Amino acid sequence: MAENDRGQPAARAETFKADVFISYASHDAPLANVIVDALEMHGIRCWIAPRNVVPGSLYADEIIRAINDANVVVLLLSEHAIASSHVGKEIERASSKRRRIIALRIDSASLNRAFEYFLSESQWIDLHAGDADAAAAQLTTAVRRHLEPSAVIGAHIQSNKRFLSPVRTVRRGKWLVTAVVVVLALAYVTVNKVWLSKHAQVEDPAAAIAPTSIAIAVVPQKSVAVLPFVDMSEKKDQAYFADGLSEELIDMLTKISDLQVPARTSSFYFRDKQATIADIAKALAVAHVLEGSVRKSGKTIRITAQLVRADNGYHVWSETYDRQIDDIFKVQDDIAGSVVKSLKVSLLAGGASRSIPTTNTDAYTSYLQARALFQRGSADDYRNAYEHLTEAVALDPAFAAAWSEIARVRVRQYYLGQITLTAARAEAHRAIGKALQLDPQLPEAHLTRGRVLYFLDWDWQGADTEMKTSLRLDPGLGESYRWAAMTAGTLGRVDEAEDLLRKALALDPMEAFTYITLSDYLRQSGHWPEATKAGARAHDLMPSIFDNRYVAEIALSRGDPQAALSALPRVNSPIEVASIKARAFRALGRNQDAAAALTELEKTAAADAPAEIARVYALLGERDLSFKWLDHSYEVRDPNIVDIKRDRDFDALRSDPRYVRFLQKMNLPP
Repeated sequence: MAENDRGQPAARAETFKADVFISYASHDAPLANVIVDALEMHGIRCWIAPRNVVPGSLYADEIIRAINDANVVVLLLSEHAIASSHVGKEIERASSKRRRIIALRIDSASLNRAFEYFLSESQWIDLHAGDADAAAAQLTTAVRRHLEPSAVIGAHIQSNKRFLSPVRTVRRGKWLVTAVVVVLALAYVTVNKVWLSKHAQVEDPAAAIAPTSIAIAVVPQKSVAVLPFVDMSEKKDQAYFADGLSEELIDMLTKISDLQVPARTSSFYFRDKQATIADIAKALAVAHVLEGSVRKSGKTIRITAQLVRADNGYHVWSETYDRQIDDIFKVQDDIAGSVVKSLKVSLLAGGASRSIPTTNTDAYTSYLQARALFQRGSADDYRNAYEHLTEAVALDPAFAAAWSEIARVRVRQYYLGQITLTAARAEAHRAIGKALQLDPQLPEAHLTRGRVLYFLDWDWQGADTEMKTSLRLDPGLGESYRWAAMTAGTLGRVDEAEDLLRKALALDPMEAFTYITLSDYLRQSGHWPEATKAGARAHDLMPSIFDNRYVAEIALSRGDPQAALSALPRVNSPIEVASIKARAFRALGRNQDAAAALTELEKTAAADAPAEIARVYALLGERDLSFKWLDHSYEVRDPNIVDIKRDRDFDALRSDPRYVRFLQKMNLPP
């Protein structure tokens, strides 16, 4: 049971009695859902929160009732479960009620005293690490044995000796506690799979969310994560410069085809987090970490860099540079070259050589300040970023990267409603045109031009061409894969889009937006366990942005409106709450409640999200109302309408002649 669910009331449903109660920490929710799916495929009824919580009841009451009713408790035993007081209480309750406990051990965390008391003297079965199919089979067999009154405990062991170690059975009091220990790699930490190379190997789909499989990490030795350099300046006011140095190094190293380097989002994710070098390297599937510091005073800089081997903490290489700021690009080249030399990477297929982006250090400083502000992302930050960029191109009119950033900022400001479409188009096209005139081979500029065509012009084919050009120029640019996926999806090339999303995650495994997009693709294709994993990963990475909407949407797609309603306490947007209620209540036959929710949806979403109203009416089979709101979405240029061709939630409209006419109006192929 996820501890975040405790104490939150939810809506009333028919009492459900299950064979198995699933106990888990919220961090392990994706794997818990996989286990439930595996058991229920074999006819074993499971109780798992929040799915089976009776709406209107308290979670604590429901947990007690479910444990009392169940014959077996399956515990996902992990460091998160051990740290969870809620999971501890569930296991204590299960033991006091003499319920069979089957513990799936998914990491090597040490047991605390409470868990030792309940589990340490139990029967242990060690399964072959990493064999997910064997693990599922063993779990199913173990549960079935305990559900059969005349079963002889351990009889199933003989038929699976190649996966099992010697077994011992110990009785505690009058009941038997059985622990089946399954050593699994977490299904949703698929970022630890083999990294894709940036050339020929990148054609292989990245199995970031792999259906029905749980992967063991394989870490290539020629791999390195560049962590954000630390600002050691006296006033601590040079973080933008330190970040810029790290970003430039990432950009340079990703261009080396034999070297595998996580993208900025992933490397910077661990800033200010309590994580060791080994933890970071494990999460990013790299063998080495490059870290360092920057001390800047006036025109003088001191940069310290060190390359660390993650498995033993050995310093492969380190250096300190005392230079003038005019030498910053030479220092970047030296650091990148030293990393390449230390890791014995071949430069024959592509190197870290590059042209200097600007000879004006003041322009470069303004550019780095703008990049840092863009990453922060408030309305004022975008305005200030724009000012710094205009200053940069005034100081150096030949600064192509700065011109490209101006276009990028203008697209973002339009998307957030800060400037008009007319103003955004005029300046974005001028700026990106200037950037590509100065440097036609700049991958980031082609990516930005793709964004301009996508968001401002709705020129999908043009955007598609630019995204592909960006990928051709720099196959290691993870952001380009995500945007290429968006464009392919808009054009209805769903399989290609999903493949590109997986490749994006292989290069940038901590990018929450990619996970949530992939989750929606998987939901609509009926891969619900994998969709849940991807959505949970997005939530883990950015809980303030990605709430429980994905849970509710998946539940509705699976035909479980009660579970969708149970997820609502952790859905933050009033628009999304009304949308979910309208569909769930209609599915439950509560038509009056559904009508009220639809009224609320139209009230809250008409101005900012009319495409959501159109989607809900399409799902409810109300074609006329759906087309009415589609037309309104087009008139106000709701960006959520661009996915109508790939979005299966609009399937009910596709046979209507108005649908083809709408696609034509959107510049989309039929």
